[in-house]
Amino acid sequence: MTSIPVTAEGKRNLQDELDALTARVPLIAKAIEEAREKGDLRENGEYHAAREEMGMVSGRINELKSKLSRAQVVDESQIDTSRIAFGAKIKLQFLKDKSVEEWQLVGEGEDDALENKILCTSPMGTALLGKKVGESIVVKAPIGDLKYKIQAIGY
Repeated sequence: MTSIPVTAEGKRNLQDELDALTARVPLIAKAIEEAREKGDLRENGEYHAAREEMGMVSGRINELKSKLSRAQVVDESQIDTSRIAFGAKIKLQFLKDKSVEEWQLVGEGEDDALENKILCTSPMGTALLGKKVGESIVVKAPIGDLKYKIQAIGY
């Protein structure tokens, strides 16, 4: 089983989500039971909605348990900060229009494009790993190759 690198905050977030979903299971089970008591299940929308929700919640719980069992908190004090590694915050210049973007490399379950957090295993993450300030990268994308220059690295 492969380990998943995560930050301490990322592991906490996964555990918090698991705890919240686990707390919902009895409530959903109660809703299923109450809907069942209303009679004919074939035409009972509440019953089917509650069963569907239970299935989605159970699936997500299993996914979170799997991620947490494989989660390995990365000791950031052991990282060579002169190069891009897990947890790095990177400032990139898009060479096509000279715009500047900032991203952070994170582990599975922590990625959030709206917060500029991308997976280390994503195409951009893979292209960035191990690079230094001043180096250029090329990211393969459906719209073509995207070229960036690394302006800064922080942790």
